[in-house]
Amino acid sequence: MKKLNSIAELKAAVQEYKPILNLRENHTEEIPDKRDILVCGGTGCTSSESLVIIENLKNEIKKAGLEDHAMVHLTGCFGFCAMGPIVKVYPDNVFYVHVKPEDAAEIVESHIKNNQVVDRLLFAEPTLDFQKVKRDSDMEFYKKQVRIALRNCGHINPEDITEYIANDGYTALAKCLSEMTPKEVIEEMKASGLRGRGGAGFPTGRKWESASKNPAINGKKFIVCNADEGDPGAFMDRSLLEGDPHSVLEAMAIAGYAVGAAEGYIYIRAEYPLAIDRLKIAIAQAEEAGVLGENILGTGFNFKIELKYGAGAFVCGEGTALINSIEGKRGEPRMKTFSSSQHGLWQAPTSVNNVETFGNVPAIINKGAKWFASYGTEDSTGTKVFALGGKINNVGLVEVPMGTTLREIVYDIGGGIPNGKKFKAVQTGGPSGGCISEKDLDTPIDFKSLSDIGSMMGSGGMLVLDETDCMVDIAKFFLEFTVDESCGKCTPCRIGNKRLLEMLNKICDGKAEEKDLYDLKDLALTIKNTSLCGLGKCAPNPVLSTLDCFYDEYLAHVKDKKCPAGKCQSLLNFVITDNCIGCGLCKKNCPADAITGEKKQKHVIDTTKCLKCGACMSKCKKDAIVKM
Repeated sequence: MKKLNSIAELKAAVQEYKPILNLRENHTEEIPDKRDILVCGGTGCTSSESLVIIENLKNEIKKAGLEDHAMVHLTGCFGFCAMGPIVKVYPDNVFYVHVKPEDAAEIVESHIKNNQVVDRLLFAEPTLDFQKVKRDSDMEFYKKQVRIALRNCGHINPEDITEYIANDGYTALAKCLSEMTPKEVIEEMKASGLRGRGGAGFPTGRKWESASKNPAINGKKFIVCNADEGDPGAFMDRSLLEGDPHSVLEAMAIAGYAVGAAEGYIYIRAEYPLAIDRLKIAIAQAEEAGVLGENILGTGFNFKIELKYGAGAFVCGEGTALINSIEGKRGEPRMKTFSSSQHGLWQAPTSVNNVETFGNVPAIINKGAKWFASYGTEDSTGTKVFALGGKINNVGLVEVPMGTTLREIVYDIGGGIPNGKKFKAVQTGGPSGGCISEKDLDTPIDFKSLSDIGSMMGSGGMLVLDETDCMVDIAKFFLEFTVDESCGKCTPCRIGNKRLLEMLNKICDGKAEEKDLYDLKDLALTIKNTSLCGLGKCAPNPVLSTLDCFYDEYLAHVKDKKCPAGKCQSLLNFVITDNCIGCGLCKKNCPADAITGEKKQKHVIDTTKCLKCGACMSKCKKDAIVKM
């Protein structure tokens, strides 16, 4: 990549490189002479050998002598993770799912050479009676999505800066440097209504404004990107960094220009090796191209970015703990005497934003605040990316306008609950969020609406639960995580959450009484009101929300000593029904010798010996063993 010494040279490069994306942006029904083949290179698909698929496709194309007619490209996450690995062929815009390395030969021979789509690799759309569809635009999963933060994921090669520039990359930075003052950049962000996507939802423009007004310390201010994505099941930030790292670098440089900072840090957990590798490549390419580093595009503006690795502590996702960690200190939160925009990294004014927040910035600058604010609601503009997981047919990464309802995400985009099970709840906001029951499924997703029903937006984890899930057990699961991740600095979080977990264990073991439920809620509220940082304050949310929405399940555990969902082992009894044919498989596989009975006669389980391991139930071929 040649160095771009001026904004004029960048604009010329955009025009020079634009043809790279022609095949991907100009779809056709006619038989094309050339094709681009894009293969998902996100963590999920690479773990299913998508990189091998890329090599196999290249080898098959070479073997067939089609190098001049087809090129294979790595790209970011397409979002439909349940269907990965995904291969997309342009310009005919054909979307292949569940592709295996051995399928490469057929794709090249049939599709590339003979123009015959490989039907068996197409998606079967349930809403069309499982008719095979060629294009993602025909899939319910994509119809209600609007990709702004994820606009380049699945569209460009994240390891090639020329493809990012071809899609107007770094033109937002150039626009800020040549046409806007720092104050005008901040006003544009304020007008867009963009709020932080990391959980708290603080207005981005106001945060930048505060950092810009506070005087530099030792001549320095800082921009920090929080990429310490620690929520169980969340992979939004990781996917964005893996699929479009340059958008985050560009946004950080824009933020630096706006607040008067020349240095930025990306704090990323070391467990994200693929994202780290792509960031390293992107930073090196951006510096070589002259869009990062000294004298950017010949404007005299300097901005450099450095990576800092987290060791996996969940608490370091909290802004002040993250700052401590970058400084080489123990990752503990600070008292909020001053905001980070006043005294942050090394006491200098610091603006901390998360990955997804930055991902929106270049699009806002290029297309305007009004365009961005046209999506979403008055209070929550734009879109939000969610990691949709759990008991849902279409597991994946989804980006929807704010105001989209939970029902639309679960049933229209997510495709509903597998195996004919009933929906029970959806957990938003990860371990810091709350469980939302069926009565609130029509709640629009925005910061205020979710807060009003006892949950939160959080960073974007969305876990769907079905009728087989026990809500007491779910609360216990998330609390186990937060207890393990507490930094231990404040007593309410360090001690209080442990006591809260002990109470939940007591309930799940059938040893609690009804009065324990009052103590449970009282302690949860105390922890929420007195903890030092957001981790401690939000840790009781799963307990409080499940108590509110599923109090009957708690009562069943403490009064009837039963778990309605059949999850809590201590409250289960395995019973052999009249369907038993006396085959003896259960008896043979019982590790505790708790089953007796003669051959061809109904067997019996001795509940005093039963370990409640479920081995008998899993081995029974006649479904003659049930949980009571």
